[in-house]
Amino acid sequence: MDFVATDTQAMLRDTADRLVRDRYDFEERKKIVASDDGFSRKLWKELADLGLLGIEIPEEQGGSGGTFADVAVVLESFGKGLVVEPYLSTVVLGAGLIAAAGWEAQKHDILPKVASGDMLLALAYTEAHSRYALNHVATKARKDGAGYVIDGHKAVVLGADTADRLIVSARTSGEVDDASGISLFLVDPKAEGVSMRAFPNLDDRRAAEVTFDGVKVEASALVGAEGDGLLPLEAAIDRGAAAVGCEALGAMGALNALTLDYLKTRTQFGRPIGKFQVLQHRMADMVMAEQQARSMLFLAIEQADAKDPAARAQAISAAKAQIDACGQVVGRGAIQLHGGIAMTMEYVAGHFFRRLTALEKMMGDRDYHLERFAI
Repeated sequence: MDFVATDTQAMLRDTADRLVRDRYDFEERKKIVASDDGFSRKLWKELADLGLLGIEIPEEQGGSGGTFADVAVVLESFGKGLVVEPYLSTVVLGAGLIAAAGWEAQKHDILPKVASGDMLLALAYTEAHSRYALNHVATKARKDGAGYVIDGHKAVVLGADTADRLIVSARTSGEVDDASGISLFLVDPKAEGVSMRAFPNLDDRRAAEVTFDGVKVEASALVGAEGDGLLPLEAAIDRGAAAVGCEALGAMGALNALTLDYLKTRTQFGRPIGKFQVLQHRMADMVMAEQQARSMLFLAIEQADAKDPAARAQAISAAKAQIDACGQVVGRGAIQLHGGIAMTMEYVAGHFFRRLTALEKMMGDRDYHLERFAI
């Protein structure tokens, strides 16, 4: 792939960087996290007005018709600012899945609303015993006249408590671990029978446990063909893995810059601690880890929308495993070099480490991706 950013990508990066720098300082972020929604709806509307929510959405549906590589530069900028807005759940996972697998009526109904900032989405696919196996689906959807009735439970659904629509994986046939028989449904979170318990994740983003008890949906709620939901779900999660890699890279870059500045200004024994060679070596390891992550991220971005599922899976897993490892090198190094101050909630370094740790577990942890790569 071309490693040089296009004019469009440079513009998107500048826009996102400026927004994070001017509107998302650490003190403002703390207020946003403490709000009822856990994110800023005003800022979300600004993202829409700047065109950042519709980058990949086709022009005829209110977007810009861009590529995942265009989205990637925005995600990296958001990683630098520890942004908590539901960009990953709505734009990457939700809208991406609808664009890839939804019926035309669903695309024309949902995607323009996402691009304009008027609809939030959440992908409900993980279950208590599924780990990272997307084919492990115990939630069931049975036929009921012209529609379906959904029963089951989904765990750690990112952005569910503020979503306007949930995209739910449910089994319409087969056994719990079968690859076939998995279907995707659009569900109104306010529908009768839907209940949820919301909570903050380690990195301050919100998620929820969602229970479906006799939830009735119409046949038009089915996303794609009945029983064929696994392949588009796998593609969506691979895109999600590439997306969290972009966020992780942004967080690594910001944390390295913060740590380097600290080494230059913190004095001990009458001189800056950055003068001590052992700390210079640790900082060099952290910078190298960031560059390794960036190199692997190019692979993930290039393969995020690959048509060959096997090739895509191997490339994404290779990248995710390496980026996760690099994130830990940077995060742990930053904590060590900062000392006790990095363990306080009032200082931003610890929050970067929390974000990197949370990203490592999302869309498959390092052990999972190493195993998938080896198969």
